[in-house]
Amino acid sequence: MEGASVSTNPRTVEEVFKDFKGRRAGMLKALTSEVEDFYRQCDPEKENLCLYGFSDEAWEVNLPAEEVPPELPEPALGINFARDGMQRKDWLSLVAVHSDAWLLAVSFYYGARFDKNERKRLFNMINELPTVFDVVTGKKPVKEKPVVNNTAGNKTKATGKRAPEPQSKPSKPPPPPPKDDEDTLDDEDEEEHGDTYCGSCGGNYTADEFWIGCDICEKWFHGKCVKITPARAEHIKQYKCPSCSNKRVRT
Repeated sequence: MEGASVSTNPRTVEEVFKDFKGRRAGMLKALTSEVEDFYRQCDPEKENLCLYGFSDEAWEVNLPAEEVPPELPEPALGINFARDGMQRKDWLSLVAVHSDAWLLAVSFYYGARFDKNERKRLFNMINELPTVFDVVTGKKPVKEKPVVNNTAGNKTKATGKRAPEPQSKPSKPPPPPPKDDEDTLDDEDEEEHGDTYCGSCGGNYTADEFWIGCDICEKWFHGKCVKITPARAEHIKQYKCPSCSNKRVRT
């Protein structure tokens, strides 16, 4: 198995967290921007397959490790068997949940020798990131937020519903209005956009980056993650993210 048995052997909290982020990024690619390739590889006619994420942000669908016990905790076996037996979005959500469980298992396998405070710090660092399930399903915390329109005025970020204006291209969500107190502004911006995650990399919203919203699934993306620039966005009447563009009706 290429790469699946290669261990970076992280020893500090920071190293384990870096390993976690790399593996998580790889799995997010498989389940979002590269989902068509992932879907194709999960052939139900094949043997038990697993989804692996690696610290270099790569991913792989492969058989489980042959050695017993394996070097690292094993991902969920047989993810391919359920592929054609349920709705695609439900299957991807199920794989995402198992991916989250595996990522935590690997991190705490590395962190088993950490003391209580180090384990707590590691978990807190991990918990600051949205889960793979959060990103794949577009799930947001159940918390009432004020409505924020994007610059084109076509969509509200907090509710994901259309405003009554004519349809226009999605764009970057605007920052909140300026405040007299800089500290108050920072707190308000974090509160306003803290539940917005990139549907590709899972990163949190930051006001200094260009974002674009999908008109189909209503998820938001870094422009750089989906290769859309502000200039190009000006000419897009209806934006479809890579996942929505690649979806095909299965008969």
